[in-house]
Amino acid sequence: MQITMTINAEKQTIECSPDKTMMNILRELGWLSVKSGCEEGICGSCTVLMDGVPVPSCCVPAALARNSEIITLEYFQKTAEYRAIMAGFRKAGISLCGYCNAAKVFTAYQVICTKRSLTRQDIATMIQGIAPCCTDQDTLINGMIYSIKEYITPGKD
Repeated sequence: MQITMTINAEKQTIECSPDKTMMNILRELGWLSVKSGCEEGICGSCTVLMDGVPVPSCCVPAALARNSEIITLEYFQKTAEYRAIMAGFRKAGISLCGYCNAAKVFTAYQVICTKRSLTRQDIATMIQGIAPCCTDQDTLINGMIYSIKEYITPGKD
C-alpha cells in the first residue's frame, strides 16, 4: 500500500503494509532520534510530533499517518521552540540522557503551544505518560515552566 505523508517538511510516498509502525518506517528512513524502546507507547523514546501532537510512533500504524505531518527530534532541533525548551531545561538542571528526550521535548512543546495558563498540576497531567529515567517529575515540571518563560522572553527570568 502507498501512504503519503510529510516527514520533516518533505512530502513522501511510502510503500508499506498499513499496519507497519511509524517507528519502524522512520528508523528505516534514517531518523534515528526515533528510538525503539518498550514498543508499547510507555517509555517515550519513539515520540514524534504528528500534526503538532506528541505521539508514541511505535503505536501508530502507517495507515493512521496518511496525509499527516510528522516531525522528528532531528528536525525539531532547528527551531526556536527547541532552543527555548533546552534553555528552560538547563535552567531547571535537567541533563537529558538520550533515552526519552523526544517525549520530554515534545511534551514541553505541547506545553508551550497551550494557549492558556497552566498550573503545575496541569503540566503534571501532561507528563503523566512519560517515564523519565534521568530526572524527577518536579524538576521536569520546573523545566517546562522555565521553557514557557524562555519562549516568551528569551534569556529573561
